[in-house]
Amino acid sequence: MARSALPIYRGQERRNTHPAPRGHRAAPTGAHPKPNWPDRALLAALARLLPRALRGNRLVSPRTLLAWHQRLLKKKWTRPPPPGRPPISGEVRDLVIRLGIENPRWGFRRVHGELRRLGHIISTATVRRILRAASLNSGQCRQKARREWTEFLRAQANGLLATDFFHIDTIGLQRLYALFAMEVHTRTVHILGVTAHPTGAWTTQQARQLLWQVGDRITNFTHLIRDRDRKFTAAFDAVFASEGIDVAKIPPRSPNCNPHAERFVRSVREECTNRVLIFGRGHAEQLVTTTPVTSTAIGPTKAETSSHPSTTRTSYRYRQLRSHADRLSQASSTNTTEQADHPTKPQLTTGEAVLKRYGTS
Repeated sequence: MARSALPIYRGQERRNTHPAPRGHRAAPTGAHPKPNWPDRALLAALARLLPRALRGNRLVSPRTLLAWHQRLLKKKWTRPPPPGRPPISGEVRDLVIRLGIENPRWGFRRVHGELRRLGHIISTATVRRILRAASLNSGQCRQKARREWTEFLRAQANGLLATDFFHIDTIGLQRLYALFAMEVHTRTVHILGVTAHPTGAWTTQQARQLLWQVGDRITNFTHLIRDRDRKFTAAFDAVFASEGIDVAKIPPRSPNCNPHAERFVRSVREECTNRVLIFGRGHAEQLVTTTPVTSTAIGPTKAETSSHPSTTRTSYRYRQLRSHADRLSQASSTNTTEQADHPTKPQLTTGEAVLKRYGTS
């Protein structure tokens, strides 16, 4: 495989041989040429064809293959930075400073409004920056942080559903999109589907499948949190509205307003998709629906009880940690009963120790 992977590169190196400049040390005669990106892509594609007996003696390690793949993705999706806004003219800058000097009680928002009336197109942040650089009173007063959305998430946690997309890149640099929905109360994540071309009709159909799979438990939910992606159409909202679920849209470019979904995306990337070279849609769907992902930040909540019904479809079950802890607790109940007679230090069961180590929320 090594001979078939590097013949072109070696031939080009021989044809492009030039005398080395003065003071430059030539490479040793027996040194191997460094593979370029086509050679690395060929090695990554042929690595899966190796027999099991030779997989332990690969030319490169699996970590190197993943690093090559990440570099190719970064190179493909990296775009040159935009040119940005045109610079502010000196005339407008002098006008902002003049308004700030002649009207010391005005804040930067009032100055910005007067400039808009005069026909000057300038942002509020630019006006504030100009006044601050001129040591003028910009009237800025830091507003208190508003906690309405945080209080809403806490108050409605028992009836919340959170949905979003996350992308998966294959070995052929094809981008796939996976749709999921999370039950915030139990942290159970349903993988609704994986596709290369998500549309509004496809997203709506996956929403219907979710309602059918959840069954009668859908009446326990009151709100659905989603972003303003165009793939979430009015028909998508109507599917949940038919079950009495209100759709709450987060503000534009505010992923922190959907924290549970964003934290799951981070976990599934770090523990699943970024560790495997994915070959296609079927491989990706099988991977994300069968690989359990555990996260210390997203786990079962304290309000969850052991009598909570299980989900009927394939999903990430963050309740596995609690069930494993319960089994350990039952297995060690005999030992803990014997140790309870010593009042010097309270003894923790094995299940309680696991929950204390990994957290419950």
